[in-house]
Order: sequence, then C-alpha cells, then structure tokens
Amino acid sequence: MTLIKSISGIRGTIGGSTEESLNPVDAAKFSAAYAKWILANDENNNRKVVLGRDARVSGGWLSQIVSGTLQAMGVDVVDLGLSTTPTVELATELEHAAGGIILTASHNPANWNALKLLNSKGEFISAEAMGEILADAEKDAYDFADYKQTGQVSYDDTYIDKHIQMILDLDLVDVEAIKAKNFNVVIDCVNSTGGIAVPKLLTALGVNHVEKLYCEPNGRFPHNPEPLPENITEISRTLENGNYHLGIIVDPDVDRLALVTEDGSPFGEEYTLVAVSDYVLSKKLGNTVSNMSSTRALRDVTEKHGGQYTASAVGEVNVVKMMKETNAVIGGEGNGGVILPELHYGRDALVGIALFLSKLANFNGSANMLRQSYPNYHISKNKIELTPEIDVDLILEKMEEKYANQPVNTLDGVKIEFDKEWVHLRKSNTEPIIRIYSESETEQTAEHLAQKIISDIKEIIQFKAE
Repeated sequence: MTLIKSISGIRGTIGGSTEESLNPVDAAKFSAAYAKWILANDENNNRKVVLGRDARVSGGWLSQIVSGTLQAMGVDVVDLGLSTTPTVELATELEHAAGGIILTASHNPANWNALKLLNSKGEFISAEAMGEILADAEKDAYDFADYKQTGQVSYDDTYIDKHIQMILDLDLVDVEAIKAKNFNVVIDCVNSTGGIAVPKLLTALGVNHVEKLYCEPNGRFPHNPEPLPENITEISRTLENGNYHLGIIVDPDVDRLALVTEDGSPFGEEYTLVAVSDYVLSKKLGNTVSNMSSTRALRDVTEKHGGQYTASAVGEVNVVKMMKETNAVIGGEGNGGVILPELHYGRDALVGIALFLSKLANFNGSANMLRQSYPNYHISKNKIELTPEIDVDLILEKMEEKYANQPVNTLDGVKIEFDKEWVHLRKSNTEPIIRIYSESETEQTAEHLAQKIISDIKEIIQFKAE
C-alpha cells in the first residue's frame, strides 16, 4: 500500500518496502520536517511537543522513533504513552506546547498506523502547513540540533484522568441524573486505549454496571475497528440477550462514538451527533455545524431549537473552521464525531458519551425510543471509478450546470438539494473516483437518487468521449 499523505496526516500499512509502507525511515523524515515547522512557528518559544498513541502493536517502536527524532531536532517531548486523540489535543493546549502528535490510524485495521499532527491549539494543522511539512520531508530540508540543544523527554500518564475531570466539570454534564438512572451499559473498546478511558469515565459518571468487551489495550483488534453496524455484531447480541440500557463503541483513538440501543439495534453513527446536539441546544441556544455529507437531521433539530445550521467541507479541520466562523455551540461529523467547543475543538467520544448519557437520563424513555424521536433519514454511499484521463472537475462543473435550478453548494465538490433529499458528489484525494452520498427518508429512495446521479455522470463521460 502506498504511503498516504493528506491534511489528516501521514498514514500507511506497516511492513514491506519503503515505497509501500509507513516505515522507520518515513517516520523519522516526517517527524523532523514537522519539528522544523514547529520551531519556526513556536510563539511561546518553549520548543515542546505532546506525544501520545493508541494501542496498535506498531505504536511502541513508532513512538520511540518519533520521540527520538523530535529530540534530535531540539524539541522537548511530553510523552503521554497510551492515550486518546482528544486527550492529546487537550494536553497540547494545557501544556502550552508548540504542537502535538498522535500516533494512530484511527478506524483503519491493525496493520495501519499514522502520524496525526496538531498545532499549538491542539487542533489539526492546516493544509498549507501540511504542504510545507511534506515538501521539507521529501527534500530532507531540515537540520538537526547541536548536541547541546538536544531536546528532553518527560512522561505524564495523568492526562486521561485530567480529561475526564474536565468533562465532569462541564455544566452540561448531568452526573446526578446519570447516577439516579442506575444505567447498565456494555462497551466495546476494540482492545485499544478506549479500554483505559471509557471505563474510568463511566465509573466517574456513576454508571451502575459496565460490561466490558475488548477493553485490554494490546492493539489486537478483535474485529474491523470502524464502528459500522456490520462490525459491531457481538455487542448487539450481548444487548439482545441481557438487561442493559445502552451499548457504547469507540474506535481505536476514541474520537468516534457509535451507540447501540437496548434491543441490540444500532442507534446510527449519524445520529450520535444529532442526539448530543439536541441535548446541548436544549440547554443553550446556538448554532451547529457538520460536514456536507452528514445527515439533514442535525439541521432539523437545530432549527427546532431556533438555531442556524451550516454545512462545512468534509474534514475535521474544515468543520472546526466553520464552527469558529458561525460561533457554533456544538458540531462535528456524521461518523460519530462530536465537537464541543466549550471543552476543545476536536472530535471527542468521551465528552460525547457524557452528553449522550445526560440526554438519555433526562429523557422519559429508552435509547430506542430516543432514536425514534428524531427525523428518520437514510444515507446511501456509492462511488464511480474513473480512468485517469477523465476530468473530474469538468464532470462536477457539468453536474452543477444540469441542476442549476436546485439549491447547489460547491464548497466541497457539488451538493444538490431536492426538498428534504440531497446528493453530494466529491472527488477522492487519493483515488481516481467520485464519491456519491445521497440521503432521503427511505433507503430505497436514497439509493434511487444515487443511481439517477450516477446515470447522469455516465452520460457526461460518454458525451465527452464521443
């Protein structure tokens, strides 16, 4: 697998030749280039970077290489060890560090790993900064520090506890109501760092009983770690056969949250943010943001509470930028990513859990009843594979022209709205494909809309070929 370099970081599979994988050589190069960028943009002049990792088997040696390279560049390292992405983001800000690195490939399988890079605010670096870092890594354009300026490393494993305390201190988190409900929950932490953080959080929130599935942080994922319905069958069966109120699933770095209702049916990743936003907006009036490929249900809930919904380009950094521009009180992505600015500008499954349990504790009914209280939409996800000579930008331009009489958003590809239905077309950054997301009130109509758009695209391709 070719190394993938994008705004989300540098990621790849482990093992194989240097051209095919994320390897020690690449890890050192990109760490050095990032350190150069850090030193040039270190406003506090403290030359400090926070480092943390999920529990992947490759994380140990990768962490040593990244830490050693940063020190060789003259950067001090605060090593959190096994941690979560949102915890590293918070620690970067609390440490007044110049940046942070999370070693995680998020929802990718266990043979993947990655370097996710943060700025001094604990937020993902910009596309411009990433471009600069990638260029320097490619050219080996960095100088290592004199031995007298070698960076130092310190270790701090207290930040998950600090993170949890900050969540408990939020006025929005109703600990007393959660305790009073005597919740019994099942959790699946895919044998990564959620196995450390989630039980601690639930205990602190006063949850009555926690049934643990795969909470040993050994990096040996028992199933595909992306929390999609087809990958969470065991926790669903456990809920079906037991007396539980809720199932909780997090991905390996704990920035995505999926939920399962008491009868074993998925709550729906898209609806994690919807339910949490409904709760937040019931407590404080404000605006919301999600990316353009997320469910319309968030817009419906936002407008019900008198707020304004805005769609951003796909990608967490774009969601955060739009949230700041619109002064949103809650936002995130439809993949179960909850961003609460009051805590920090990053997807955070831990605060998502606390807010959802607060909502459920104050709701007169079960998790399944809560899900049924929201508008019911279905998203269909498709793609068209293209030959290299096809001009994707031209196709998107033609689709915009074809549907000019409909509301069209070109912030990220082309999104076309049809009353309460929509379709979003965007080109992949890594493959010669067009991704097609469509949403409607039934699965059949969402798929029908997608097929209609695919047919339109094929007509454009055929016409251009002739």
